[in-house]
Amino acid sequence: MGEIELSAGTIEYRDTGGDGPVMVLLHGLLMDATLWDEVVAGLAPRYRCVVPALPLGAHRRPVRRDADLSLPGLARLVAELLQRLGLSDVTLVGNDTGGAIAQLVAADPELSKRVGRLVLVSCEAFDNLPPGLTGRTIALLGRLPAWAFRAFMQQMRLKPVRRLPIAFGWLTRRGDAVTRGWARPILSEPGIARDAVRVLRAVFADRTVLSRAAERLAGFERPALVVWAARDRVMPPEHGRRLAALLPQARLVEVPDSETLIPLDQPHRLTEALLS
Repeated sequence: MGEIELSAGTIEYRDTGGDGPVMVLLHGLLMDATLWDEVVAGLAPRYRCVVPALPLGAHRRPVRRDADLSLPGLARLVAELLQRLGLSDVTLVGNDTGGAIAQLVAADPELSKRVGRLVLVSCEAFDNLPPGLTGRTIALLGRLPAWAFRAFMQQMRLKPVRRLPIAFGWLTRRGDAVTRGWARPILSEPGIARDAVRVLRAVFADRTVLSRAAERLAGFERPALVVWAARDRVMPPEHGRRLAALLPQARLVEVPDSETLIPLDQPHRLTEALLS
């Protein structure tokens, strides 16, 4: 993992390097860059993959106390990362909350200057904020003091708890080995628990932000791909179809036998869609 100092603080990121076109992949709340490991393995021979560990609750370096962790603030942070790394004409890919952030980047002509293509993978959209039972649960947890949130997250050590619908049970069918590691920074570093509570409160503070962004997505006239789990129980499949209809150059791919975290449940199908 490399490191870069941005306005929010130190951000870690993985960069596969190479001379190929650049793909930047964004993860969701209480997740880290390992969400994309299998997909990156399939993309790396042809793409330079940059995968930041955004300050969404599973990062390893606490950010500044004044960092803007709202969805618009995180979108600006991604645009700042692209600028500081000198990346241009990137394919911006987001899954779960990473897709919400990618929408806000694409909807803003200033933030999207370095984005050449957009890929949205089963993510929050329109009025689905917080998303489903899983999202409503973590939004409630975000109201706890940091010490109490950290104590609650101790339960994530147990697989039966991780597999509950209020945890990761409705987000992934096959990715428990990966999700097991996402709680470790919260349990080992009080500063990360503080950041996690802050980001949960900030992300869900404005529940209309994605509906407003959707009104501007028609202005993103570059190639786009919408990849959605066909029977997603957290991110409604109808939202995937609506996003594909909004984006002028979008194509829709529906993935069977997967929950929201398609990079964990169907990494090879997702990689094929990205390569196409």
